[in-house]
Amino acid sequence: MTDFNNFPLQLFAGEILNATTSSATGNNLSAEMKTFYDKTLIALASPYLVHDQFGQKRDIPKNGGKTIEFRRFSALPKATTALLEGVTPTGNKLDVSAVTATVDQYGDYIQQTDLLELTAVDNTIVEATKQLAAQAGLTLDTIVRNELVGGTNVMYCPKVSGDTETAVTSRSNLDSTCRLRVKDVFKAAAELKAMNAPKIDGYYVGIIHPYVAYDLMQEAGNQWLEVQKYTTPENMLRGEIGCIGGVRFVESTEAKIFSGANGSVFATLVLGADAYGVTSVEGAGLEHIVKQKGYGNDPLNQRSSIGWKSLKTAKRLVEEYMIRIESCSSIAPNAAAN
Repeated sequence: MTDFNNFPLQLFAGEILNATTSSATGNNLSAEMKTFYDKTLIALASPYLVHDQFGQKRDIPKNGGKTIEFRRFSALPKATTALLEGVTPTGNKLDVSAVTATVDQYGDYIQQTDLLELTAVDNTIVEATKQLAAQAGLTLDTIVRNELVGGTNVMYCPKVSGDTETAVTSRSNLDSTCRLRVKDVFKAAAELKAMNAPKIDGYYVGIIHPYVAYDLMQEAGNQWLEVQKYTTPENMLRGEIGCIGGVRFVESTEAKIFSGANGSVFATLVLGADAYGVTSVEGAGLEHIVKQKGYGNDPLNQRSSIGWKSLKTAKRLVEEYMIRIESCSSIAPNAAAN
């Protein structure tokens, strides 16, 4: 895994504004520099893209309008009719349906003065790039997360008092005793299996908030398999913390938190493969934009800017391939909604 704290951002330092192709407007970067900037922004933004990583990826179509198409394949029915000797059967065909989504554009920038560049103790261009990358990653991940938590397949953790469980059927009835347990994870995995939801490298994947992960791991005890004990730890997912009940969990502080009637409600997403689709962050998906002093209305070369821009959308494709488990947390009963 890349150590982003030691990422060679000094390449942005010093004469960055003079490292572009000469231009009267200051808008033109050489192809090599543009590629470098884009890859750097993607590398720095990627750790924040937790919700993004398990969806079908589709590139942004160049000159293809604002609509992007995802493909959904229906399962074939059982072939229970016996074959006749010497007779070729009719055969079958794939039933493919197209699911479309409209991309929207997002972005932000930081403008700084020539005086700041000359007098600041810290390299403001480096710091601006780090902050913009984090902002881009969190923004794009939130867009995906908000689509996923709108799914219709929901489980509510029951109220527990000693050995007594009381079923909960709505978010408003969840209280501090409704915590995520091992049996809830097994139940979610069983529901996905019953729907023939395909797995992701042999497992289902759960996206969980650290506060909920704490409760689950405390309750699981020795049943919890930590990533350090994996037989192939080099294949761990981004943000992965462990596995239980056939579900590999990745942790994110951006896991959805709702405001409930009795405190904060946390959403844990359990996903199968091809449950949703996202636009890729490669290519036109995420762009780093650097403009040197003198661009626009800047007759005295007093301003430069660094920014990012992205086309993004997410779409739930198969509701049955994802489950949202809603629960509360023992250590953060009133966490802020996000």
